[in-house]
Amino acid sequence: MTGTTGRPGRVVLLNPGPVNVHDRVRAAMAGPDECHREPEARALLGSVGGKITEVCGAGRDTHATVLITGSGTAALEAVVSSVLPADGRLLVLDNGHYGERLLRIANTHGIACVRLEFGWAVPLDLGTVDRALAADADITHVAVVHHETSTGMLNPLRELGALVARHGRSLIVDAISSLGAEDLDVVRDHVDWCVGTANKCLEGMPGISFVCAPRERLEALADVPARTFYLDLSANYRAQVLGGSPQFTPAVQVLRALDAALDLTLAEGVPARTARYAARAAEIRAGLEERGIELLLPPDRRAGSITNAHLSNGMTYDELHDGLKEHGYVIYATQEKSAGVFRLANMGRLTGDDITGFFHAFDQVVARCAASHS
Repeated sequence: MTGTTGRPGRVVLLNPGPVNVHDRVRAAMAGPDECHREPEARALLGSVGGKITEVCGAGRDTHATVLITGSGTAALEAVVSSVLPADGRLLVLDNGHYGERLLRIANTHGIACVRLEFGWAVPLDLGTVDRALAADADITHVAVVHHETSTGMLNPLRELGALVARHGRSLIVDAISSLGAEDLDVVRDHVDWCVGTANKCLEGMPGISFVCAPRERLEALADVPARTFYLDLSANYRAQVLGGSPQFTPAVQVLRALDAALDLTLAEGVPARTARYAARAAEIRAGLEERGIELLLPPDRRAGSITNAHLSNGMTYDELHDGLKEHGYVIYATQEKSAGVFRLANMGRLTGDDITGFFHAFDQVVARCAASHS
């Protein structure tokens, strides 16, 4: 590979997770072999869970974080399958691929659902949500994606949280692509179930996901019959948080890396990371617009860690992806409903030199494709 800066052979990841990580995070993976039932590993569970709770904006006395070995989808399924009572009903707010995924998870477990489908890249209409909650007293929970990476849209969590709380319902938030990079406070925003993952804006390694929730909500799960075994959130809470030991074997080395990543997150502070990501996103968007490339969303709807843009210059996605990968840059496709769009994420330890190098490679790929098409 040619064209990248920094470490020889380094690949610059412009996909929305996994991300380029700090050397301290990578080094933490190379610790000694250890048993997950020993005191050191049990202490690690508490350390990681406590730090995530802090990043979420909550206190360790009122909230707790349950760790799941699996991708963000595992923790999301743990919540959806565990918190809805047998007579509950879930209102799913869908304006992208991952909103649709919430519905699919609920349907898999036979959970009664109401779907408000707004359309891809269409903002949530809070008035419609308000009327839906007022009209259906059987709705017990509302589920939403904070950062819908299929379009790059940031949904209005603070306003939605206040609305859901006013109706006395419980809010589930897929914060997988937002936590650590966007303004999110589970207490202020009335989030009862906050789902996240290690390998996006927290800048850890793939393999660990988690749920942060009020302790009283977690305690109340004891009265909800389990729909799953491994992903039973109540059982994992009782084992990890109350018992101080994992229910099943966790990815201990990945937890070590996440612990190091969380130290870096807390030292930097979420507002500073938000600003760092915003600066990288601004560089990417300016570079695309200078080249006449149309962005998918208007500025007021964009999240700060990803940019969705229309393919141009007659290139296919595969031509752009494969050409950039030869230079050491990995970009991301979109789902079928956003055909003709590619994604550039700026999560992780990216530098200004990475963005400069990317556009140098981009221009070479465009020129080569133009020559081949002529």
